[in-house]
Amino acid sequence: MAILKTAPQKKPIIDLTGPQGNAFCLIGLAVTTGQEFGWSELAVEGVRQEMINGDYKNLVETFDKHFGEVIDLNLAGMEL
Repeated sequence: MAILKTAPQKKPIIDLTGPQGNAFCLIGLAVTTGQEFGWSELAVEGVRQEMINGDYKNLVETFDKHFGEVIDLNLAGMEL
């Protein structure tokens, strides 16, 4: 009998106060993550457009809405 030991998967954490919290980095991450999930070009572009159609708070909230189940955003004391 084989016993499989797997560590629980942890979601990646993006520190919004660091370089990964830059708007362009978040948009790029959204695009590549959507593509990795097999989303259509149209779906990926729709999320990207939704992210850029507002301020930084909108961008972060849109990212979290679409990818919050698989990626955590760490505000680390910052206000949106």
